[in-house]
Amino acid sequence: MGVKVSVIVNVHNPGDSADPCIRSTLEQTLPADAYEVIFVDDGSTDGIAERLDTIAAVRRNVRVLHLPHTGSPMRGRNVGVAAAKGDYVFMLGQQDRLARDGLERMHERAVEADADVLVGRLVRDGGPPMTAFDRNKPRADILRDRLLTLLTPHKLYRRAFLEEHELGFAVPGGVIAEQAFVVRAYLRAKIIAVLADQVCCHLGAREVAAEEPRTAVRELRSLLGDIDGYVGEGRQRDRMYAYWFRSAVLRPFLTTAFAGSSIDRGAYFRMVQELVEERFPERLDRYLPVQLRAVAALIRAGRLDQLVLLANSGRRAGLRADLTEVRWDAHVLALGLSVEVLSGEGRPERFLTDGDRLFWKPPRAVDARLLPESVTDVTGAVERARIEVYVRHAETGDVHFLPVAYQVDKVQDGRRHARVRILGEARVDVTTAAHGEPLRPGQWEVHVRMFGGAHQARSRVRRPDGPLNCLGVLAQRPRTRLVVPCWTDTGELGLAVEPRSFTESIALVSPGVNVKLLGEHLWVVLPVPYVPPSGGPPLELVLRTGGRRERELSAPALVEAGVPGRLAGQLVAKVPIKRRMPGRDNLGPGVWLASLRGAEEELGLRFAVELRHGRAVVRPATAVTPERRFPLARDTAWLRLARRLPGARRLIRLARAGKHRYLRD
Repeated sequence: MGVKVSVIVNVHNPGDSADPCIRSTLEQTLPADAYEVIFVDDGSTDGIAERLDTIAAVRRNVRVLHLPHTGSPMRGRNVGVAAAKGDYVFMLGQQDRLARDGLERMHERAVEADADVLVGRLVRDGGPPMTAFDRNKPRADILRDRLLTLLTPHKLYRRAFLEEHELGFAVPGGVIAEQAFVVRAYLRAKIIAVLADQVCCHLGAREVAAEEPRTAVRELRSLLGDIDGYVGEGRQRDRMYAYWFRSAVLRPFLTTAFAGSSIDRGAYFRMVQELVEERFPERLDRYLPVQLRAVAALIRAGRLDQLVLLANSGRRAGLRADLTEVRWDAHVLALGLSVEVLSGEGRPERFLTDGDRLFWKPPRAVDARLLPESVTDVTGAVERARIEVYVRHAETGDVHFLPVAYQVDKVQDGRRHARVRILGEARVDVTTAAHGEPLRPGQWEVHVRMFGGAHQARSRVRRPDGPLNCLGVLAQRPRTRLVVPCWTDTGELGLAVEPRSFTESIALVSPGVNVKLLGEHLWVVLPVPYVPPSGGPPLELVLRTGGRRERELSAPALVEAGVPGRLAGQLVAKVPIKRRMPGRDNLGPGVWLASLRGAEEELGLRFAVELRHGRAVVRPATAVTPERRFPLARDTAWLRLARRLPGARRLIRLARAGKHRYLRD
């Protein structure tokens, strides 16, 4: 059997952070004689070279190549490709990790599609999702299928294809050189395939070294020359040019690095101005958001001073995504949403109005006379505004986009201003949301991303101000599983698929607790997402406080069924309370952490109850500090009496100051 895939991993002083990467390459489902791993050591000094040599000594499919330090992974990748024996090669970073069956799935799909380049599904540990993985594509188009959003080298390349076209990385090279390699492969490949329904690789953090501006401009000119050689004049070339106009030329002028440093700023500006005049005509501005159109206009006008003011005054836009409705249609969860972009000050973005036209308002520090109406007019962008809604697995980072219907709503805000918001409904079919498959068990976050107007931004969906119906539903495919809408302590919506137990399902929605003092009892009412026909196992509500005399109090918790398919049930506990001189069987003043105890387990609930001055207040358990948990240890009756004596407060302050003045061994 020949070698099917060669995995090339460039490493340099990773320490222990490379452990997941190394383990993932050695534990693939492909047979060991069907793939090889080539570690290219870039002059490491932390012992990783010796460790890799030890691994290679006991594994026939592992090789280690040692290079003098270059400071860039480009040369190592070139050396790795030259040494590879596999039919395909895959580039991997030292912080990345392969899915266990990633190589097998990618190779199988590449052979099936006869692809020169196969893009397997990538998942970032952080950052925005990748929209190119909405579906499998046996023949992908660079623009239509948004492949320009996938310019990292993490792809499966046919080795003969790389050799035929003499494709390699520029040395030493930077980010643009890395992107240039991928673009050249895209342009020359007969078939590019996308594998979207299977996670193939998890991307870790990447160390991006600062690029020398002249080198970056030179590499960009070379990249644009390659595009000219393969793409004729017209809309397709303009769209490809616009991508690098946005990302590589204009966006750096809005960063804090440009705003905060004046070293060689003038020389860099003149170099970029020359590049813009030569390669980026004004017709490309139609593909830019309004802020970058303003940057382009100021560059062409030669106004470096205004660019500095714009960079210093601009703040990153935010997004407010409010949940307006939650309901179940059979096993489909419908989420009503109201989405609006916020300005850098945290207020809704306002636009100037002139009849039916809307205009962006530049920051006050910028001379608005330098920006013509063609630059600030956002009427068309607002009409094309859209939202994307997706769920993200909290542990794996896996992302799935949801179908969403929406409409753009203009809200008049004064005589000459208007706001723009989008009203929509996203639908989560828990049996098919994962590319036709059921969502995997675990916690799923709900995110929204909005495009249009002056900005694009993303945010978590927030819990409504009123109560959230956390009714759980039993999904019947492929087996009966409970699905529960829930929210975090900070009020962000999530979806729990297949909680491990009845107790855990209640703990997930416990921030929706309601407490009330009636007479000599504290009533605690918790929502219950799903009440089984048996009524569930017997449970006890446990309240604990601490200090010098740690106390625990428990009370029976009774489950009451709701309305099937319409309203969640509830769990009710009645706890005796005594405001003065509480005994062992009564609650007293202080902060009490709550948990739920069953026959086999006890789980902490996500709230605490604070009793003070005849009132009961619910607080998030994460917000309860040790000082607030144990107030009785600090505030005894003798201490309260002593404070009333003349001069006692001053003596107490001096005593506390002296207590921390000297350190003890």
